[in-house]
Amino acid sequence: MHRPMTRTVQLGWLLAAFTAFAGAPPACAQPTGPAQADSILPGTELLEWEEADLSGRLMDGAHRFVERKIAEAPAHRAAHWHRDLTSLDAYLASVAENRAHLRAIIGVVDERQPPALERYGDEANPALVAETAAYRVYQVRWPVLEGLWGCGLLVEPAATPRGHIVWVPDAGTTPEQVLGLAAGDSQAAPAALRLAENGLAILLPVTISRAPLATDDPQIKASDQTYREWIYRQAFHMGRHVIGYETQVVLAAVDWLRARHGQSARIGVCGYAEGGLTAFYAAAVDTRINAALVSGYFDARQAVWSEPIYRNVWGLLREFGDAEIAGLVIPRALIIEHAPVPDVTGHKGEWHTPDYARVAAEVQRIETGGLLPQPTLVRSDAGPLSDQAVEAFAAALGLDTLDPLSEERPAERRQSFDPAARHQRLFQEMEDHVQRLVQRSAQVREQTFLLTVMPELAQWKWSTAPSHPTHALDTFLAGVEPFRQRFREEAMGCFDEPLLACRPRTRVVKDTPQWTAYDVVLDVYPELFAWGLLVLPKDIQPGERRPVVVCQHGRDGIPRNLLDANTTGYRNVAAVLAERGFVTFAPHNLYRGEDRYRWLDRKANCVKATLFSFIISSHDQILRWLDAQPFVDGSRIGFYGLSYGGETAVRVPPLLDKYCLSICSGDFNQWTRKVASTSEPFSFMRTIEWEMPYWNLGHTFDYAEMAYLMIPRPFMVERGHLDLVGRDHWVAHEYAKVRWLYTQLGLADRTEIEFFQGGHSMRAQGTFDFLHRHLRWPKPADAEQN
Repeated sequence: MHRPMTRTVQLGWLLAAFTAFAGAPPACAQPTGPAQADSILPGTELLEWEEADLSGRLMDGAHRFVERKIAEAPAHRAAHWHRDLTSLDAYLASVAENRAHLRAIIGVVDERQPPALERYGDEANPALVAETAAYRVYQVRWPVLEGLWGCGLLVEPAATPRGHIVWVPDAGTTPEQVLGLAAGDSQAAPAALRLAENGLAILLPVTISRAPLATDDPQIKASDQTYREWIYRQAFHMGRHVIGYETQVVLAAVDWLRARHGQSARIGVCGYAEGGLTAFYAAAVDTRINAALVSGYFDARQAVWSEPIYRNVWGLLREFGDAEIAGLVIPRALIIEHAPVPDVTGHKGEWHTPDYARVAAEVQRIETGGLLPQPTLVRSDAGPLSDQAVEAFAAALGLDTLDPLSEERPAERRQSFDPAARHQRLFQEMEDHVQRLVQRSAQVREQTFLLTVMPELAQWKWSTAPSHPTHALDTFLAGVEPFRQRFREEAMGCFDEPLLACRPRTRVVKDTPQWTAYDVVLDVYPELFAWGLLVLPKDIQPGERRPVVVCQHGRDGIPRNLLDANTTGYRNVAAVLAERGFVTFAPHNLYRGEDRYRWLDRKANCVKATLFSFIISSHDQILRWLDAQPFVDGSRIGFYGLSYGGETAVRVPPLLDKYCLSICSGDFNQWTRKVASTSEPFSFMRTIEWEMPYWNLGHTFDYAEMAYLMIPRPFMVERGHLDLVGRDHWVAHEYAKVRWLYTQLGLADRTEIEFFQGGHSMRAQGTFDFLHRHLRWPKPADAEQN
């Protein structure tokens, strides 16, 4: 029963309990020195850090930790490669899995449309754009994916082509600028025109601009996105990428060239700056490409996390640096040109001309084993697409010598051509492709998760029976484990490093007649610690073990917000629940400090981890420590989080079974729409939260699927009708799936949702009842409804 509060902490029995804890206790339970009853929790060291708010120190340590993991990544890459350098065929077979994985992580996974190419125009803007004695230039388009077309210019020699090039301009540079038909990119024009005059056909696709997104929407404008970031954000969450889309445009062009000119045709890809990235990746993933010229892009990628956000590739550095990607291009010809690049700043990352010595060192890292040809490295300080690089590229396509460029230049024939309108069509087609994926994602998730675990759930028949038998819970539990593992490793990401002994340090931060609150710090990894507030009721009796409620703050919060900050959102729930007899613990999660935690997530993505990789490890350590405390019943530890804490509620307890229940407050949503929809007013596509896309989460786990991982443990949603994080109809739609599955498995009494006429807040009524019921702790007779 709930007992009246006493006015003194009974620390003597606690110290005795720690000291006499049966057997050899876990590392987290071991006493470390004499207790100071007036300042620390028995069995712990004194926490001596001066600052009351430890969030900055914790964030610093998390950054140091992930930077160490990034630094260690190259040494661990060998585990992902099994190169066989005994012959060329053996080598190609041995890296096929790496090539497939690179395709997957840049989103080159959709089947392309049948190869075709259209020359198009009208009277004012004819298909024939320009003409010289040596070649003709046409405006063209070609199908790529459903609803997505490549577009640009085709330079066709007057004679039979001697070879073919897909030339990828820098982001936002037009094909017309590359050919000198419009102002801009004057350095590329001599190289492109010279190759055309020497008999090489050139297809130049339009690329997505890195310019700021043009919009009149003040909220989107405040999010400070470029065109490339706009595509990146929504696509990343759906397992696609702006890099992948542009690579698909190139590969669809290769499809057409092969279909028209046969397998013996020589095909090369060439690109500068952002176009160099696309050309490099296209050559790496498609062995039909005979040669690649990569100008102004190749580098050591250890700092890829600091480059523009639209270059973020999930888990890239675990398996790939540029040397490893180059290893997927060779033995085909690869010409790497170090050249000045545009200075790009303010793109949630920046990019500048790389140091030549660093580029040369990365080239030396390419493994050839004495069998494979070394790529050609050209240094061109004067600018991109130097004669040396272009001539080496032409030689790889079978042109041993190139005649010099003539004086004749092509002249634009179109009268009212608008390159901005063409770019907007391409941009909109990419967005539309992603949005179709968003619309279809629920069916994909159902088929690949729920109906894979229990196909019988799809076997519905028309019935008028008032009740039906439920399905076997054991069948579901056995089948769901691979998906739990997938959620941990492929969605949230995890660190392959063991937890340290926790070495608890504590100090009293507040003492009241009813409870005492302690700061608690636990070691997690060498650079990372966990921090939270433990609130102990003063009426705990010797030998008594109480249920625990872990109360989680939201974005930019700290543990103290849940104790005595008197906010309408948190309502001091850690203190109020302690006054009801629960032990409470309020951890600090790392989403504080605005862009500092976003940069932490960005760094983690490089090594296949996320912000929640840190949070999961920290909560794991906290649960181990709580479970070892003599006043805690380790089978009755529940979780209750608001906002980003509600986001935690569907990501952490599903993976840590020490949490016996979870309550998601102010966050439960149709998460795919929340993150990736460009039409919903509550979408993160409109806001500053650029860390919200998680790789391919939209096709694997929405909130229903995350909640499925809680089964058979109790799960609850708390939702204010006026909470702007979502809309009731989408929240109810997603929760209905959860309720349905719990019911089908005979667990209808273990899940519920409470709607209330309020906003982004813990209402602390139905949720308190849920905690009392499922943690088996009686409500105080005089408990007031808050």
